[in-house]
Amino acid sequence: MRTLPFTEASLEAAAERLLGGGAVILPTETVYGIACHPAFPAALDRIRALKRRPSAQPFQLLADGAETVWAAGAIRTPAAERLAACWPGALTLVLPMERGGDEGFRVPDHALLRALIRRCGGLLRCTSVNVHGEPPARDAAEAAAALPGADLLLDGGPARMGVASTVARVGADGTLTVLRQGGLTLPVR
Repeated sequence: MRTLPFTEASLEAAAERLLGGGAVILPTETVYGIACHPAFPAALDRIRALKRRPSAQPFQLLADGAETVWAAGAIRTPAAERLAACWPGALTLVLPMERGGDEGFRVPDHALLRALIRRCGGLLRCTSVNVHGEPPARDAAEAAAALPGADLLLDGGPARMGVASTVARVGADGTLTVLRQGGLTLPVR
């Protein structure tokens, strides 16, 4: 696996790898993630195999901004808009989609990562770097040890928070259910 420091200079190489169907380990403000472009289901299958993750568990979408989330077809309820005001940040919102079903979205509080996501069209599929059931990687060394089969590792130093994002489901009726408490505190309902 090739390792590059996560800088402006490495954005092009990372975007090229993602747009070519690769799997890239990258830092976020919460923990390290492994991402692929959503247009490449085989890359997602590869990440699932590397993590030994059950097929029923979905992967979130990292977005470059809230407007990208709404443009992707997430239903824009008043409750969803209020919570999206926490973006960029350590909050994954599971939102109902116009086409049916739900999708998890997060806008990371990491400007360089958002720039990479923008270069890739505004959305990347992502999950934490760890074998399923193990703790997530908080720095590049832990990430390399956990999932050595990725194509590229972007070393951004230690993750600022070191804890995964909070995950909350927002129903079409505005109900809020906290699925996982993480880096952002929300009231449990």
